[in-house]
Amino acid sequence: MTVTERSDPDLRLVAFDIDDLAVLSAHLQDALVRVADMVWQRDHERFALVVSRFDWIAAAEGRCERAATGLRFERVRAVRQTGVQQRGPDAVFELLAIGFEPTDAPAGCVTLTFCGGAAIRLDVECLEACVRDIGPRWTARCQPVHALDGDPAAGS
Repeated sequence: MTVTERSDPDLRLVAFDIDDLAVLSAHLQDALVRVADMVWQRDHERFALVVSRFDWIAAAEGRCERAATGLRFERVRAVRQTGVQQRGPDAVFELLAIGFEPTDAPAGCVTLTFCGGAAIRLDVECLEACVRDIGPRWTARCQPVHALDGDPAAGS
């Protein structure tokens, strides 16, 4: 692993609506996260995680990099998961997308969807999320590849 220095600013974004969340989701697509790096701070109504974010902007510039990135959701009332905890604290998941479904506006459900069918659902009072690079960046072994619709040979 090679740690790299960059002159451009670290990623810092907030989301207060579905459009904002779509931008966060795009930046976090293919992020890797260990179960042990996720926590619900019930008393603070916060769900937070640290991920290894693949930098898609750097990839467009010809660099294959990951960065340590924090993601947090505020005003979280409840957390539900499927296919996550039973795999143990060292299990690593690949984040596919983050979505939001309003229930009784501005309340709703945030869903973090991972490869392999795992998901985490956050019941929130309102959408309030923040993502920020918090640590080093390093050269990634490879760029994530996704199969196109109906083309399983295109990638994994």
